[in-house]
Amino acid sequence: MTTVVPTSEEDPVLPVVRFTAELSWADAGPEVAEPQVTRLCMEAQECMVMGRWLDLASLMLTSADIVFSKVSDKDLECIFTVICNLVSKLENPNEELDVAKLISTKITQQPTDNPAMRLKILFSLYNLLEGPDSRFFVYMQALNLALNGKATDHIVPSFKKIDSFLKEWNIGVKDQRNLFLTVANALKENKSSGKDSFKFLTKYLATFSDEDSYVMSESKEEAVHAIIEFVKAPDLFQCDLLDMPAVGQLEKDAKYALVYQLLKVFLTLRLDAYLEFQAANSTLLKCYGLVHEDCITKIRLMSLVDLGCNESGLIPYALIKDTLRINDEEVELWVVKAITSKLIDCKMDQMNQVVIVSRCSERLFGQQQWHSLRSKLALWRRNVASLISSIQANKVVEEGSQAMQGIAIR
Repeated sequence: MTTVVPTSEEDPVLPVVRFTAELSWADAGPEVAEPQVTRLCMEAQECMVMGRWLDLASLMLTSADIVFSKVSDKDLECIFTVICNLVSKLENPNEELDVAKLISTKITQQPTDNPAMRLKILFSLYNLLEGPDSRFFVYMQALNLALNGKATDHIVPSFKKIDSFLKEWNIGVKDQRNLFLTVANALKENKSSGKDSFKFLTKYLATFSDEDSYVMSESKEEAVHAIIEFVKAPDLFQCDLLDMPAVGQLEKDAKYALVYQLLKVFLTLRLDAYLEFQAANSTLLKCYGLVHEDCITKIRLMSLVDLGCNESGLIPYALIKDTLRINDEEVELWVVKAITSKLIDCKMDQMNQVVIVSRCSERLFGQQQWHSLRSKLALWRRNVASLISSIQANKVVEEGSQAMQGIAIR
């Protein structure tokens, strides 16, 4: 098979055009093929002379489907490197975006055919682009390709840079919603950490605020999905879903009000409230794939956390036993589970049958928790300032005493 080798003596565009044209017309015979190949090469040369880069890109991409099926990955990468490099010849951001759309749309038409190579080409194109609009468009194309082509492993590592990407792209709210939701779906498809998928789903929901009811309603299904994911996840014990308008709309919704009540149970109430809810709505829980035993485990841990948030920082063993509805010998086992889950830091006083809590996670972390944290930091700051003042005052007194002793000795 012929291999495309760009040389320094000639612009690589024409050899690529000739190579792909010959592939496209190979089955037609030399009498038919040669005139067509010559015509395409002449058209390409004319586009180059006239600076019609969009037309040139379109011409070169005409044979893309055939190229993907007939050449090696090495040749494929070489061909598309030349095509993608056309964007570097453009100075107008709008023209760059048009060419980027043309190339990336063609590449993503068959996502299940060699998706890894297609993604590699898109990433190369992304790195050649300068305009933020062009970069965002190509990234979303790559994201959807990875999702549809079951190749999310290749794009998941880039999610760590999403915050820096957002600053660079400076995209609007609608585009942010599309991005966050697609990333959440990609992480779910990839079977990555449930926490990561949930994080982007909540980012999506957080973009809905002070919207009219029509716009807000489009988030209902995802709000329900977020609630169910939170309740299901064995390692998620804190969220701010109750503070989000997108979730709050479910409270009075005829179809989803009970799902909202379930969230309130896990974030604001204890085991007894869950058992009451489960007894009345067992069919609902099964409908959403929630396992009662798993829910019991989670609500017990969250109930224990709630007990640890009292002002005294002391939890009697008897109170844990009654609240979690467990036997005496299980109390310390559940405390250890809470410690292992990093929900509380504490010591168990077996002599006095009490748990001494030094730190406790909040189930909710909304405005009230931020105000509380601010008050604690302000108090800490005042205490530190007072301590520094006392140290400085004592130092002055000590230095004065030493000076007087020196005078007395003389």
